[in-house]
Amino acid sequence: MAVTQQEIESRLWDAADELRVAMPEAQYSSVVFPLMFWKYLSDTWEHQHQEFLADNEGLDNLSAEEAHEIEYRDYQSFEIPFIHSGTVQKRRASWSSILATVTQPKLGERVRTSLQAIETANPDKFSRLFGSMAWTAEEVLPGEVLGAVMQAMDRVPKMHEGNMSHDVLGGAYEYLLKRFSDGSGTRAGQFFTPREVVELIVELLDPKAYESVYDPTCGSGGMLIASANLLKAHGGRGYTLSLHGQEAVADTAGVARMNLFMHNLTQFQVEVGDTLKDPRFRKPDGSVAQFDVLLANPPYSLKWKPWAQDPRAIGGVAPQSTADWAFVQHMIASMGPKKGRAGVVLPHGVLFRGGQEAAIRQRVLDDDLLEAVIGLPVNLFYNTSIPTAILVFRAPGTKAPERQNGVLFIDASRRFTKAKNRNVLTTSDIANVVAAYNAKYDADGNPLDPGESSGLGARFVHTAEIAANKYDLNLGRYIKQIAAEEEDLGPLIDAYNLARAERQMTEQRMLAVLSAAGIEGFDE
Repeated sequence: MAVTQQEIESRLWDAADELRVAMPEAQYSSVVFPLMFWKYLSDTWEHQHQEFLADNEGLDNLSAEEAHEIEYRDYQSFEIPFIHSGTVQKRRASWSSILATVTQPKLGERVRTSLQAIETANPDKFSRLFGSMAWTAEEVLPGEVLGAVMQAMDRVPKMHEGNMSHDVLGGAYEYLLKRFSDGSGTRAGQFFTPREVVELIVELLDPKAYESVYDPTCGSGGMLIASANLLKAHGGRGYTLSLHGQEAVADTAGVARMNLFMHNLTQFQVEVGDTLKDPRFRKPDGSVAQFDVLLANPPYSLKWKPWAQDPRAIGGVAPQSTADWAFVQHMIASMGPKKGRAGVVLPHGVLFRGGQEAAIRQRVLDDDLLEAVIGLPVNLFYNTSIPTAILVFRAPGTKAPERQNGVLFIDASRRFTKAKNRNVLTTSDIANVVAAYNAKYDADGNPLDPGESSGLGARFVHTAEIAANKYDLNLGRYIKQIAAEEEDLGPLIDAYNLARAERQMTEQRMLAVLSAAGIEGFDE
């Protein structure tokens, strides 16, 4: 009987749960993902090795060198080498080989040596894949706990394509990502953007076959994977996308690489480094590389060291206190000139803050680079409850004629469903926002067909009106229903204060009557 997706996920979580005696849940990912990927590689290698042996059963006269050449030419796409070659401890750096030694001392050391050997044997594919591997130290993760995790994970069925599709493998990986994020609070936001937010951005940007996709703060790689999944869902071939990402944290970059491999996406490049300080994707002349589709959920209001001189700094340099607009400037510089488009999630402050940010905002609007501002609900993310917005940009001169010299504002702040730890966007919420984004608008900026905006507050606003508002992009300035709510807030506060004062006076009168009657103990 086939094992279901739910059973696979349950067994993987059982393995992760063995770590509860040694570390907080926020740290599980640093151990579970390398082990899971190691098992996947080992199961895949051994499956292909058995096929090689079956197909070449009669070739006993082959030398070891000839057999190795045929196997790696025709069957294997990566190598699982031997460790401790030339010694009595020699063994293959595979999951099953090391699992057989779980009761022996120094298990963590053998695991580390095996993972490092795989990286070294496959530098083009797996360089720095497994991260720092600090968890392999006995003082961090005792050998008996590591052994229990491996034994529990070994109860997951063989993780090769002949036994388990990449859709199942990728789904299991994403399940763990979400489970770790749900349980680890603010730390999760460093590498995991809620899936429905990712889907919305990807739907808005609509990647096409053979396009290049870039995430300058890629975290676990979710936006890159979602781009390929959407293309596949629309009848295209997701593997034709050229995927690129940069991530500041080496271990998180490793999570992204493993995630992409588990989804059978091999045309990717994930680099480690600070995107603002040291962008790793560059042209031969040293300028930043350019891409067709750019998406990001950068760290909000990050303190940074501002550029002294940088060609990315159109309109000025973002203040030291917040790098929000610096990430936008980097993405604008990285948009391809013919069809480059970018979607980025940022806090509402980028829409109206003054000073240096206002100067950058003015330049971006005067150059007609901003296409849309989409207000999202509060409490969507793991690391903050603040309201956020998606900003959509287009390369200079590439906006559709009807979208030129203006910005589309969409209010989706009320479109959410309450979940256990946060709010979520449903499939219909996403579809409605995309419909409003793709709708046509009349000369006054209102939807030509109100049904196409799906009941969302939406309006196309000409740049002249925004300039008259000193380039303030606050949605409440341009969408009536938000403005009305803001206007109603003052009277509501006044009414509340009046009712509160009346209640206090009534309580005082009641207490005075009770006290006069000799009844005490009701006052605070």
